[in-house]
Amino acid sequence: TRATAKLGPEAAMEAEAQALLARTAFPQAMQREQPNIEARLMLPDDNDIHVLAVAISSHADAIITFNAKDFPRHLLAEEGLARMDPDQLLCQLHAHHPREVAQVVADVHATAQRMLGEDIPLKSLMKRAQLRRLGKALDA
Repeated sequence: TRATAKLGPEAAMEAEAQALLARTAFPQAMQREQPNIEARLMLPDDNDIHVLAVAISSHADAIITFNAKDFPRHLLAEEGLARMDPDQLLCQLHAHHPREVAQVVADVHATAQRMLGEDIPLKSLMKRAQLRRLGKALDA
């Protein structure tokens, strides 16, 4: 929601609404920082340690991030975690639920076009979102 502030008040309100819906649908997904775990962890960027600590305390399977350099696989593996980028995760979801993922992408595409007030080719939107593999899977 913080990242949408630069897109204007309408985008920020839309993001807040989406975040509220997500928190309502998945209340168990909201986790707190874990200082007792953080103290023993090391990552290339100390500002990311809280993410790893929450993943450990909440028994996550993976950390989903584009930030590969600050979440080295070998350090995550020591904690029983994998690292995936959002494109990998969404491709996995698409492989198991193609219609549902396609519908969500269509909805997001429509929302992006409405918010920007212009037509955006889906391929461009997927590239901009760093979701190239999902874009190709949807084209297939």
